[in-house]
Amino acid sequence: MPHNPLHDKAMPMTSINSGDLVEVLPDLVGVTIKIVNVCFVGQPNSDEWVLVDAGMPNSKDEIVDAAASRFGGNSRPKAIILTHGHFDHVGSVVELAEHWDVPVYAHSLELPYLMGMKKYPYPDTKVEGGIIAKLSGFFPNTPVDLRPHIKPLPEDGSLPGMPGWRWIATPGHTEGHVSLFRDSDRAMIVGDAFVTVRQDKLYQVLTQHQELSGPPRYFTPDWEAARDSVQRLADLKPSVALTGHGQPMSGEALRRDLEALARDFDSVARPSHGKSVD
Repeated sequence: MPHNPLHDKAMPMTSINSGDLVEVLPDLVGVTIKIVNVCFVGQPNSDEWVLVDAGMPNSKDEIVDAAASRFGGNSRPKAIILTHGHFDHVGSVVELAEHWDVPVYAHSLELPYLMGMKKYPYPDTKVEGGIIAKLSGFFPNTPVDLRPHIKPLPEDGSLPGMPGWRWIATPGHTEGHVSLFRDSDRAMIVGDAFVTVRQDKLYQVLTQHQELSGPPRYFTPDWEAARDSVQRLADLKPSVALTGHGQPMSGEALRRDLEALARDFDSVARPSHGKSVD
């Protein structure tokens, strides 16, 4: 069998608990909230920072405490940026937006799901995958209502409160999914366009076994768009990537594995069966 570079361990593994802060760059930190990551962008002890994504339901206090430890007790972000509106990325966003009284930004195509108007498709419980895919039918898909805080991302690609960063349309996992990129150092915040732990395999999720892979299968309805999005991100040759699930990746391991994922997407990421491919 030919060697698959996606199976290589990309960086040393350490145990990360919910609420732990992992500094990737001096102004870029990942925070694990149960099974999903949120990001803080900004220098420590600064008033100039942004929260990217909002974690699981009932996680407001955990995120606020993590922000206080990074930026100070009374700090609040300039904005909350959402990569997309799935429950594990917006679980505490309403409470956080009200607590901090800050605007929330997302792609215009995500707004119906963030204004209580539209539900995402139900998860595909019969998609190729492990036990988590089969359990995904229990995951909530009820939309949140972020009015009056929600605003569309600027059409020029800029990101409010994040100078030097731009958003990139990376649909597939959702219609309006976006990833964030900084050209100066090629840092990337990915959301679920790709992840660094197999979300359909219970063992990998529990152990956080690192494996760069495509978006979660049970929640991805458009595999053509998802493949194009991975290629778009691989073309940027990121130096470091923070993903919605799994630990950060960086350097040559990231570039090698992301190029391999883009090249072999249909055989290693796209499921062989399921509603989205049948």
